[in-house]
Amino acid sequence: MSHIRRAARQNQTMLMKTGSYYLIHICVAALVAYAVTGNLWASLTLSLLEPTVQAVAFFFHEKAWDRAARRTASHGAPAQSPSPALQSA
Repeated sequence: MSHIRRAARQNQTMLMKTGSYYLIHICVAALVAYAVTGNLWASLTLSLLEPTVQAVAFFFHEKAWDRAARRTASHGAPAQSPSPALQSA
């Protein structure tokens, strides 16, 4: 259990971002599903299922991008030179 708590603390900002994205996604999905089906229960079911899967995928997507950024920073990525148009200005 301490492993879960430590992971939650280390990823607090990302988890909060994922949670807010999840809530917005549920609201949008519910409105779209209701507009398409006209059925409240079907729209609620669809709006909870799909965003839940998306939120989990989003969390791991963010983790992958964060890991890639750290790896690039640790390898001392060379600074990019300005474009030729900027050099002649």
